[in-house]
Formats: sequence, C-alpha cells, structure tokens
Amino acid sequence: MNLEHVDGQNKGKVVLFALSTCQWCKKTRMLLKELEVEYDYIYVDLTQGDERDEVVKELEKWNPNVSFPTIVINDEDVIIGYEVDKIKAKFG
Repeated sequence: MNLEHVDGQNKGKVVLFALSTCQWCKKTRMLLKELEVEYDYIYVDLTQGDERDEVVKELEKWNPNVSFPTIVINDEDVIIGYEVDKIKAKFG
C-alpha cells in the first residue's frame, strides 16, 4: 500500500482512507491539519489492480461498507465519516 505522509504531531498511528473527489474526505484532511495531526493517507480511487485489491481488503477490515472517509487509529479504533466531534475528541 502506497501511503502519502502528512507531517504534524505524533498522536499515534493514523491512517486515512479517502477518495480524491470526496468533499468530506477533503474536510477531514483539513481538520486533521488544523489539529496538527501527523497521519498517512491513501486515495483509494487513484489506486489500480493489485494495489487497489490490497487497499480495499485492508479497508474492509475496519469498515465493511467501504465508505469514505475512514480513519484508522493505532490499528484499534476507527472513525467513519466526517465526524468532527469524534475527531476533535480523539486528537484535539
């Protein structure tokens, strides 16, 4: 899986599964930046072939509905959707 990295404060291992065309994904990225969270992300719609299969399989473990955005924290917690209060509570 080819993840892009965004620098910030280390608040645990944070991975964002997103779509490049999704307004809620963009808002989630802006909120994480505002909260100065270090995280990795992948735009699932820009992947192809085996990489896409791998990414979708990983995403399905955390979010069987494969909806976006999905944030996985420390391989334990998950926040699905643009949930401002949950994101702020976790990282604020």
